Amino acid sequence: MKLKQIVISIENSPTRLYNVIKAMGDAGINLRALNLVDTGAFGQLRLLVSDTAKARRILMEMSIPAFVNEVVATEIPDEPGSLANVMLPLLKAGIRIEFMYAYIGSSAGSAVMIFCFSDNDRAIEVLKENGIRILDATIFDIRE
Repeated sequence: MKLKQIVISIENSPTRLYNVIKAMGDAGINLRALNLVDTGAFGQLRLLVSDTAKARRILMEMSIPAFVNEVVATEIPDEPGSLANVMLPLLKAGIRIEFMYAYIGSSAGSAVMIFCFSDNDRAIEVLKENGIRILDATIFDIRE
């Protein structure tokens, strides 16, 4: 139930980001979720894509170092307080959220959050125990 996410550091310039995004589109790779964080001269780009292996090959051909890590996608009610309700059992279990971002394109009444936890496997257990739906790659139409 974990998803593969590509992470790259790219120069903080519109051209470099455009080149990465354009190369993905030209190769027929669909961007499923994206998070870009400014860290000064470079940015950290996190991508959930329709074909992880192909995207990584393209980045290598572009001489852009990329690594793949695992994230967890959850579906939560789209209402005030629901994210805090998801976080509380994790806090009680001693599980840290290393980063998270929202996925645009949820079903009516629900929001989708992408997380990386200090212990993804334990976090999945805790979330399931608390009735939180964990999403898999088929929901995002992702080939890993």
